[in-house]
Amino acid sequence: MPNLKSIVESLLFVADAPVTFDRLCTFLEEFDRGEVKEALNALQDEYGREGRGVVLAEVATGFQFRTPAENADYLRRLTKTRPVKFSQSALETLAIIAYRQPVTRAEIEYLRGVDSGGVLKTILEKKLIKILGKKDIPGKPLIYGTTREFLELFSLKDLRSLPTLKEIRDLSETAPYEQQEELPLGQSEGEGDQL
Repeated sequence: MPNLKSIVESLLFVADAPVTFDRLCTFLEEFDRGEVKEALNALQDEYGREGRGVVLAEVATGFQFRTPAENADYLRRLTKTRPVKFSQSALETLAIIAYRQPVTRAEIEYLRGVDSGGVLKTILEKKLIKILGKKDIPGKPLIYGTTREFLELFSLKDLRSLPTLKEIRDLSETAPYEQQEELPLGQSEGEGDQL
């Protein structure tokens, strides 16, 4: 009897992109879907233990082996790659598309307040967004949405995994700090009281 967990592990190891559960089941047609799910859960538990160099992540609606973020600097030494960096305008545009999709260029530019043609071209070339079609309004503008590569890059299972507005607000709130009284220039404490 073949070891299903070992087979699933091998399939995911050689895959160059996340593999969906349904696709995995098509490769393993001689096994019951429940058995495949159990094997996936067992692998996630094993690879999810603290201190492992590889984790089995659910990303882009599929499963993929990934390395923990804390190991990134060491991996870059081996692969001699630089971390992916985005300009502020690219991040703003990606965020608008991710949260508002499907969205037109005009809608993006209205929200950003600046021309976004160059940024859209760049993130289209990186395959983080795609053209979904044309909006049925005068001029038939293109509408944009995110891609599977976007989900993979940001380690998101699906778009519902994006942080909510409340979570973003909670991150941006700073702890109240103690107010200090300002002293007039050229005076130290106590000097202003004497006349």
